[in-house]
Amino acid sequence: MLEKVHPGVEAFLKQSPIKMIIGGQQVASVSGKTFPAINSSDGSTLAQIYSGEVEDVNRAVEAARKAADGKWATMAPAERERILRRFAALIEEHGEELAQLESLDNGKPIHHTRFIDAKASAGNMHHWAGAPSRVQGETTPVSIPDLFVYTRREPVGVIAIIIPWNYPLIHFTQKAGPALACGNAVILKPASVTSLAALRLGELGLEAGLPEGALNIITGPGRLVGEALSSHPHIDKVQITGSTEVGKQIIRNSAVNIKRITLELGSKAPNCIFEDADLEKAVPGAFNAAFGHTGQSCVAGCRLFVQRPVYDAVLNGLLDMAAKVRIGNAMDLETVMGPVVDPAQFNTITSYIKDGIDSGATLKFGGERLSPPAVPEGGYYLPPTIFTNVADDAKISKEEIFGPVVNVYAFDTEEELVQRANATTYGLAAGLWTTNAARVHRVAHQIKAGVVWVNTYDMFSANVPFGGFKQSGYGRDNSKTVIDAVTEVKAVWVSTKP
Repeated sequence: MLEKVHPGVEAFLKQSPIKMIIGGQQVASVSGKTFPAINSSDGSTLAQIYSGEVEDVNRAVEAARKAADGKWATMAPAERERILRRFAALIEEHGEELAQLESLDNGKPIHHTRFIDAKASAGNMHHWAGAPSRVQGETTPVSIPDLFVYTRREPVGVIAIIIPWNYPLIHFTQKAGPALACGNAVILKPASVTSLAALRLGELGLEAGLPEGALNIITGPGRLVGEALSSHPHIDKVQITGSTEVGKQIIRNSAVNIKRITLELGSKAPNCIFEDADLEKAVPGAFNAAFGHTGQSCVAGCRLFVQRPVYDAVLNGLLDMAAKVRIGNAMDLETVMGPVVDPAQFNTITSYIKDGIDSGATLKFGGERLSPPAVPEGGYYLPPTIFTNVADDAKISKEEIFGPVVNVYAFDTEEELVQRANATTYGLAAGLWTTNAARVHRVAHQIKAGVVWVNTYDMFSANVPFGGFKQSGYGRDNSKTVIDAVTEVKAVWVSTKP
């Protein structure tokens, strides 16, 4: 049975066409153009959203510049904290609305958005609301007489944040939270296929009392708006979660004024089960790592390495779970796997499945679109898709698919596993399943990834850094390291000579 749509969600969608946020106001695009927000579960139109263009980016930059050079940046830390705490409280208060908007928009099951995404986004903002009073410089003893030297941290200025469609609530708060806490002005660009939750968060930010221009939200086509943001000479920093190719273009565009950049990009995460692993935990852990949010996750455990003595047991366990998993409408509380976000992503995923078959890999389960009445009409549903006998150099072994596809590989030795796990251009995340404590540390230290989960997977916290090695990007979300990324350090030398 489908969950009843929250009255707050109904009221929000009735604003259609839904406006952008620029300079503390909800505004239409200059062109007046709109685009539809589509329910991923059934293909219906939820609302129309105004579509921004270069002129709208320019308006947002002008508003953000005023905030970055004025009241918001110079506000007393306690006052900034008060506004951000109010923002966090409103996110918490409206958590059910936000959860439903995300589920309707991108097809993530409501049990996930309700109990993880909405709560995590409120938690992120609560965490960063306490940061303004903790942004500190330091004193430095220098070996030159009669001088007192100290550093101070000052806001970078205007920060453009570009977020993807798979976790809009969490990405919004984990990126905008520290940027705002340090006195920066933010221009946030949500993915065009999932803009609703971000726009509702923007409304809550205004209600919380964020001053004009501190938080701006521009909706519209990613290529046009993203290009305008990343190449704008009056934007000081760009932070993005997206594909590696988009990240490379952002780097090129940033040269216009040597922007600061933080990039979280592609992934092909190895998830590794050793023969001594507790399979009662490892098998469902591996299944969820691969197929959570229908595999549409930057950290999806899509390369599953299994030590040969337990290979058959693990594979059979995955196949059994795949045959039983509940697939359906994201608003059904019993749904475990929802739809693929849109037709374009569905076509991308199925083209990779075809490549896998053509490469000689064995398709053990799934691979074809599900049809009504097994799933709702109008959505793009794929079952868990499991490949074996996949060559390490096959396209599906090397490229990010971003869908419910996992390759299961056998390995024999620890040394072999480390070499094959690291044989990728990416390095965002990895998983290890073993009961050998010495192996935990030995292998975790050798895996080239920004996060390694051991006997668990896909765990995050606002005070733990997250980001990638190699072509998975540079810079980090979360933790105190983010303060370095959204502030500039200024050294001040003061003569104390009489």
